[in-house]
Amino acid sequence: MAGEKILIVDDEPEIVELIRLYLSKEGYEVLATDNGPSAFEYMELHLPDMVILDIQLPGMDGIEICRQLRRSYHVPILFISCRSEDMDIILGLSIGGDDYMTKPFSPSQLVARVKAHLRRKQLLEQQKEDSQQLSFPGLEIDLLSRNVWVKGELTPLSSKEFDLLALLARKPNKVVPIEQLYKMAWGVDSNGDTRTLLVHISNLRKKIEANPTEPAFIQTVRGVGYKFNVTEA
Repeated sequence: MAGEKILIVDDEPEIVELIRLYLSKEGYEVLATDNGPSAFEYMELHLPDMVILDIQLPGMDGIEICRQLRRSYHVPILFISCRSEDMDIILGLSIGGDDYMTKPFSPSQLVARVKAHLRRKQLLEQQKEDSQQLSFPGLEIDLLSRNVWVKGELTPLSSKEFDLLALLARKPNKVVPIEQLYKMAWGVDSNGDTRTLLVHISNLRKKIEANPTEPAFIQTVRGVGYKFNVTEA
């Protein structure tokens, strides 16, 4: 994995240098900027494999940067922010972020998250070019193209929403514990904070369920986790 490019977009020099130090030790090439326009230039010129993005930036904030990046790029985006309120996390993940860490954070934990996202990206890119399709009543999932059709209509999902749907749909009618699902999707332990997972599940339901408050496909098994239901869908 060493040698992959990671773009940091943050206006706090101390944070940037700390992240750069830890990622460079792991063999990553680190790029850094403190504003949106420059971030777009870096993306076009260097095509980084992942973006670490602060939400609170002068001028164009991280939310708008992420929204614009998602129009052209599908690399993992990890938000870092001093904001820990659920609404901020929900917003960041809803507009295309893959993960969210609250400042101050453990640099080693951030490195672990980066490795997990890049490892998963690499695995996805190495998928066989055979057509892989999962079909359910009113729902089609193409594992190769990562496209989803709900009642015949192409329905855009974020990268992490698709990952979660595919993980659950591959295990129909089987309960997947929350911690296990988190580790399968992110490649690391949740350390007890599964809000990111809950937000993605909520967003996913809004896109594929006829009634998100009474989901037919992604059902909650209270106190345990989730299961992809195919008997009553």
